[in-house]
Amino acid sequence: MTTFSRVPADLFRFTTTDHAELHTAVLRVFGVANGRLETVLTADDVQQRLRHVGWSEQVTDDELTASLTALRQWGLLDSAQQRYGLTKLGEAAFAGVEHALSTLTSSGSLQTSVLDAISDRLDELAETTDDRRAFTALMELEAHFGALRTNTTRFNADLQRLLRDEQTDLATFQDVKRTTVTYLRDFVADLDARKQHVRAKISDIDVVKLHERARNGADLYQGEHWLDERARAWDGLKAWFHNVDELQDVARRAIVQLLRVLDRISEQRKRPTNTAADFRALAKWFARTESEDEAHELFNAAFGLWPARHAHIAHADGELIPSAEPWHNTPPVAVSPQLRTTGKQDHIGSTGKVRNVDEVRRNRRVQAEKERAELEHAWRQIQTDGPIRISTLTNLDHDTFHRLIDLVGRALGSDPDSTGTRTAGTSDGRMQINLRNARGWATITTQKGTLSGPDYVIDVQSR
Repeated sequence: MTTFSRVPADLFRFTTTDHAELHTAVLRVFGVANGRLETVLTADDVQQRLRHVGWSEQVTDDELTASLTALRQWGLLDSAQQRYGLTKLGEAAFAGVEHALSTLTSSGSLQTSVLDAISDRLDELAETTDDRRAFTALMELEAHFGALRTNTTRFNADLQRLLRDEQTDLATFQDVKRTTVTYLRDFVADLDARKQHVRAKISDIDVVKLHERARNGADLYQGEHWLDERARAWDGLKAWFHNVDELQDVARRAIVQLLRVLDRISEQRKRPTNTAADFRALAKWFARTESEDEAHELFNAAFGLWPARHAHIAHADGELIPSAEPWHNTPPVAVSPQLRTTGKQDHIGSTGKVRNVDEVRRNRRVQAEKERAELEHAWRQIQTDGPIRISTLTNLDHDTFHRLIDLVGRALGSDPDSTGTRTAGTSDGRMQINLRNARGWATITTQKGTLSGPDYVIDVQSR
């Protein structure tokens, strides 16, 4: 049976009583003092320092004594000669409260700079011969990795809560979506560029010797479990970067989910059309008009039934009328009564000739053959004899490049298999692409510009 260490029953009891706020403030006074290496305080010291930790109300001596007594009974404080100090349980309770409040008020982030710091510390651990520097570099590495893992977990949790929240304001969601998609894209690109380097460094370092050197370099007494803690931390680092491809997939899926939720929220904000309600609202607007001209303007704006079908009819001799002459000073134009009912003048021209479509067919056939030849040329250029990097493709015309990017996009949209390979094909089944992540950056230039992005290993085959 697997057993876990139990949290003492009274460890956080002070947060559930009627005087929880005062107990927490008193405990914070001792926690702040402990950070300044002041291990004992008197009741007068606590009374004077309550205001410095954010407690603004007046506390009587009896209330403070009762709080100190309660904390001592729960094992969080010990006392001798009217002087109080934090116990081990008190330190744990204070740390727990501080961590809980920090988690509730903070949000996660994907810090690409921490990836650089982890890579730099691994480089230093692989090269340094000084035991003291090995110890400090190892502690810095564990701190950076802990921050990366904590912030990534919080970021993913915040993102999932955002995706589940059906009451999110559309404008707020659009702003968050825009920032988050850019953030995820940059983080995935940086992670893709660094993961291979970090994996290689982790594999090259002899972790047993490293931990022995770090313990010697600490020059301090270390408990019997110190090496075990370092081994667990190293295993966590190794496992995290071993499964980093899964994190990248999560980030890519998050981008797609963000866009889908945005569409869903947009649809929910669209109210269904209610014709009866629209006409009732329009009737109220008509009732508020003050003149017939305003009513006509409202009618034209609401229904758009402008009497303009005759606007194309010109005078028999338009040169006799100056172009700058106001329309109400010009003679009227005869308009056929059939124009309003049929939309046509009463003048009927001769029947048009039957069109010869042989030339059209011939031009279409030539165009189709040309497009087919261009397509075959593009497939021949894209097809590879085996796996190659995208960065090695330098002599591509723009149409071929466009079809290659389409294939790569189809592959990135598919799920990877157990080896991390993604497979996709064209809609006609002619070509298939196998794609794997590769370390580095690719730049492809065509006649219309340059595109830069993560490098991939591709294998394009005809079926």
